[in-house]
Amino acid sequence: MKLNKQDILKALETITVAGEGKNMVESGAVTNVITFGDEVIVDITITNPTLQAKKRTEVDIMKTIHDIVFEKAKVTVNIKVDAPTSSTNEIKGNPIPGIQNIIAVASGKGGVGKSTVTANLAVTLAKMGFKVGVLDADIYGPSIPIMFDVETERPLAVTIDGKSKMKPVENYGIKILSIGFFTQPDQAVVWRGPMAAKALNQMIFDAHWGELDFLLIDLPPGTGDIHLSIMQSLPITGAVIVSTPQNVALADAKKGVAMFQQESINVPVLGIIENMAFFTPEELPDNKYYIFGKEGAKNLATDLNVPFLGEIPLVQSIREAGDIGRPVALQTTTPLEQAFEKLTQNVVQEVVKRNDDLPPTEVIKITTMAGCSAVKK
Repeated sequence: MKLNKQDILKALETITVAGEGKNMVESGAVTNVITFGDEVIVDITITNPTLQAKKRTEVDIMKTIHDIVFEKAKVTVNIKVDAPTSSTNEIKGNPIPGIQNIIAVASGKGGVGKSTVTANLAVTLAKMGFKVGVLDADIYGPSIPIMFDVETERPLAVTIDGKSKMKPVENYGIKILSIGFFTQPDQAVVWRGPMAAKALNQMIFDAHWGELDFLLIDLPPGTGDIHLSIMQSLPITGAVIVSTPQNVALADAKKGVAMFQQESINVPVLGIIENMAFFTPEELPDNKYYIFGKEGAKNLATDLNVPFLGEIPLVQSIREAGDIGRPVALQTTTPLEQAFEKLTQNVVQEVVKRNDDLPPTEVIKITTMAGCSAVKK
């Protein structure tokens, strides 16, 4: 029997391409059909590179031609795989209109002062003239409301473009959202990962953040589900890792850096901050006691080839200021204010450098005069 190309194409129109809702011919998957006598060659391109997909495609084509056109046809199927060039494993997030830079503040270990650093970093950025927001993503241990003296506040509802949105609580010029606003002080948050991720997404996308130069995200300790949810939801500009100098904290901080540098996550690490770097007694202001070890985080930054952003001493007033809800960086002309100012300048510089290395369409650069003055100080 002499086969006809049109009969073959008509038969192939009965095969649907998985996931597209179109048949092989209509979708353009069939690139060529050659017939001579009782032989037919079908050239086809598929996007699924798996062996199972290739075999199924070949079997479907051969069976259809045998059933519809000619039972004894000699069929050859040439399959070409044209898989998408972009990595399907890379985690990407959706930008929030009006927010220029999103900084994740993380730590591998709890108790290293990550939230304290976040609060004082936010305050210092605001003092420099930036518009700043803080998202408390520590679902199971939110402390940002206490540190900003807003633990009794509740976000209000506002209507934006016909949609109801949460208006972040504001204090010291910082816009704040936290799961702590929606729970009682003595209420434990006992949620599985999906529920926690849903709550975070509501605080991110159902909130009216307005125009922000920086949104700081206070992440929970460790490397887990919340971290992945955040990075799947938002395009993080960069991450800052907080650690104390001791070996136990450094081991976990190293894991935190590794998490952000994974190929599927690929979030730039802006640098490492060493908190509780040394202790200086009030009565001996020239003495430094390295209670948790000396320059451990600084050495780790060198080993990992990431920037060292600065060190914060172990001072009682930092803890006291956080407990009463007035971050110590709000004070003026003090050594601690100067330490946080230097630290914040280094963070801004790293953000500028990071943004300059990316196409303008991917990340909005810092163009405010405050950014320039902060870097030049």
